[in-house]
Amino acid sequence: MKILVLSFLTILYAMQVRPLQARDQPYDILVAQDGSGDFTTIQAAVNSVRDFSQAPVRIFIKKGIYREKLVIPSWKTMISLSGESRDSTIITNADYTGKAYPGQYLNGNARHRTFTTYTVLVAGDDFTADNLTIENAAGPVGQAVALHVEGDRCIVRNCRLLGNQDTLYAGREGSRQYYTDCYIEGTTDFIFGASTVIFNNCTIHSKKDSYVTAASTTRYQPYGFVFLHCRLTADTGVSKVYLGRPWRPYGATIFADCWLGSHILPQGWHNWSKPANEQTARYAEYHNTGPGAGTAQRVAWARQLSAAAAKELTPAHVFNGWVPLEKGNKK
Repeated sequence: MKILVLSFLTILYAMQVRPLQARDQPYDILVAQDGSGDFTTIQAAVNSVRDFSQAPVRIFIKKGIYREKLVIPSWKTMISLSGESRDSTIITNADYTGKAYPGQYLNGNARHRTFTTYTVLVAGDDFTADNLTIENAAGPVGQAVALHVEGDRCIVRNCRLLGNQDTLYAGREGSRQYYTDCYIEGTTDFIFGASTVIFNNCTIHSKKDSYVTAASTTRYQPYGFVFLHCRLTADTGVSKVYLGRPWRPYGATIFADCWLGSHILPQGWHNWSKPANEQTARYAEYHNTGPGAGTAQRVAWARQLSAAAAKELTPAHVFNGWVPLEKGNKK
């Protein structure tokens, strides 16, 4: 009996050592391609996290190019991915719409659709990413998503999101997402979807003449995409870019206190060649500056916010009680 008790205590101690050590570190799990960490792939680290975690789990990723199609499933909650270097910790893949999809069939067609082209898919709630790059390296071949987020209360800080068409898919009506100090680039509709999203102090970079946003906000959501204190820049030679067009009739997008480059067209917004969208789409601006910020030629169906309406563009109001970066806030 004493031997059994001693064995049990030894096992229990071994199970407890790692969490105690981890709490003394700025991370719980270490990913390193050279084998010096707990795992060599990010997906393996995510898979190791307890399902429906009730405490944040910090995964630190050392520099390297991680060629993965990473999935954070709905049962993996409160996961944080932190890179060692924003520019040198890179998660990359190269799927695109129409690319062969070996072993799986979607509607009888073994080809990727937009919704399966992601490099990173986040379905779990309370996800955080910081100090890393997420890239779809397929090139200008059509829809090719870098980051696809379905979970609620997602925070992305100091990250680069790189792609071409459809770089960032903010996918679900009930999802609230906060991006701060990020660089996001693309070509056509490279920020799109139905989620409620705030972009704070981000650089939004257009790589060709096209459209920045394609919101599919539902009629029941007071806010869709809200850009605050962002800079809209473009490649050399790019000169005809719209702020957005409605992927669905009630698409909602606001640019407030942003700097708009000369590549932004005077009209500002496009109706997706559907005049009926002009009656429902919700597009607005407030106090923007820069050569593309002039409002004299903006489309008549977009509006300028009042100062009172602009004051309401706070995370607590836009996100209905959730305040990103405030510890313990899960409203």
